[in-house]
Amino acid sequence: MSAIIHIKETDSTNNYLKELLIKQNVEEGTVVWSDFQLAGKGQRGNGWESENQKNLLFSIVFYPDTISAEKQFILSQIVSLAVADCLKNYAENISIKWPNDIYWQEKKICGILLENTIIEDRIGQSVAGIGININQEKFWSNAPNPVSLKQITREEYNIENILREVIYNIRNYYQLIKDGNVQFIVNRYKESLFRKEGYHLYNDGKSQFLAQIDDIEPSGLLVLRTKENKIKRFAFKEIKYIL
Repeated sequence: MSAIIHIKETDSTNNYLKELLIKQNVEEGTVVWSDFQLAGKGQRGNGWESENQKNLLFSIVFYPDTISAEKQFILSQIVSLAVADCLKNYAENISIKWPNDIYWQEKKICGILLENTIIEDRIGQSVAGIGININQEKFWSNAPNPVSLKQITREEYNIENILREVIYNIRNYYQLIKDGNVQFIVNRYKESLFRKEGYHLYNDGKSQFLAQIDDIEPSGLLVLRTKENKIKRFAFKEIKYIL
């Protein structure tokens, strides 16, 4: 089993791990786990609020050089599934909000940030940063809809135990990629999607419209079908869910 490096605080576990990768050889699957982040990073350049020692903040590195750059979204899928599968052991109504937020009902319990290094047309390294709200009881930032596992169940959790569960799941899913079982992962991801059924409101920056999820392409594009039966494709940041 690869190393788990536990530190008290850092600016972000992704930054810490990426700096380590520059300084030395790091075994695939190595994890950096921090009790606190001074500048945790989220998608769209957002910060990630987390009370000291209350939540799970970690990053893991892979060297998936068999995956082409155009199919790198499979890595986002396995990390999302690994977290969702773990949280489903503790709470119902867990889903994956495309591309890789984890939701409980209409609230966000986990954020994931993947930073991939591309070498020619392959992925040289992938650093996945994961923040899961575990034992925090109040949130003070202007994030619209955070929730923690403790808020859902009213129980306190051992953060290290959940860390090890998620790591175990990630490594199992990663092995599925190596074994060529990509379609299984893709199917599981689609089955786990937030608002996978019915019509819901979206905003493409120009207008709001009702649509249902039609597909997720291998590149990660979200394919929506409007009520007028028109197909629209969106990359990350091109579309917003109206919550």
